[in-house]
Amino acid sequence: MDTEHIPVLEDKLTEQINLSADSIMVDTTIGHGGHSLLFGQSIGKNGTIVGFDIDKKSLEIAEKRLEKLECNVILVRDNFSRIEHHLKELGINEVDFILADLGFCSAQLADDQKGLSFQREMPLDMRMDKRLKTTAADIVNEYDKKSLADLIYKYGQDRASRRIARFIVENRRRERIETTTQLASIVLKALRRPGKTRKSRIHPATRTFQALRIAVNRELENLEKLLVSAPSLLRTGGKIAVISFHSLEDRIVKWNFKERKSEGIYEILTKKPLRPDRDEVKRNPRSRSAKLRIARKV
Repeated sequence: MDTEHIPVLEDKLTEQINLSADSIMVDTTIGHGGHSLLFGQSIGKNGTIVGFDIDKKSLEIAEKRLEKLECNVILVRDNFSRIEHHLKELGINEVDFILADLGFCSAQLADDQKGLSFQREMPLDMRMDKRLKTTAADIVNEYDKKSLADLIYKYGQDRASRRIARFIVENRRRERIETTTQLASIVLKALRRPGKTRKSRIHPATRTFQALRIAVNRELENLEKLLVSAPSLLRTGGKIAVISFHSLEDRIVKWNFKERKSEGIYEILTKKPLRPDRDEVKRNPRSRSAKLRIARKV
């Protein structure tokens, strides 16, 4: 089975979220439409799904996949940080459910033009939306050593960030760093210290690539904007569910929900984040690091 078509944490979501036939759902990261298809089957002709994505290919796939649903499906090519603007344009004042799956599907990781993977040579781009101006190559080749180190430490949480930044700067003096394999090789050399071993289940370049991807796509900034907008868009009793895949995202969601709870806006339905069970991880390895948090507007 193609894992990119399996909605992450679908069992946990359907246990917590029950939509009526006239519900309005916003899928802020519709991807290939897996979650929307799952919930769309319980929404009738008087209900609506609004799906956001910045990836044109994903929207085309989602449109085809959801075409047989009875409900109204509206697809928007924009970042979910602009959810309030677009719902207002559509004349939608309140919604029943907001879902954000912050992960990437395998098709996006394998896309040669996105440059998200170092498993094979790709342009060092990382823009999920080609309308963005700054690429990962721009950052790697133009940031000074301190700025690079700070970025890798802040968004990649790599304690060797200064050493990695130094190696990047030294290598780019000889030639511009243009591909994913070039950068991965440089990071690997930076972390190979004589007499020391770096034990990790992940590739040494993973954290640097994560840091660059977050910076290029302004991922954390956009997540914060979505979370700020959500309370005014949810009707009383409406729910927001966020699936995160690393601690930086999860921490933002956790503290936003706690803050809204202290203000009397949310009831938190997940005291601890819900995680995939062994069967799901076996079925869909992409779900391994997923954490689901859900809140209800009171």
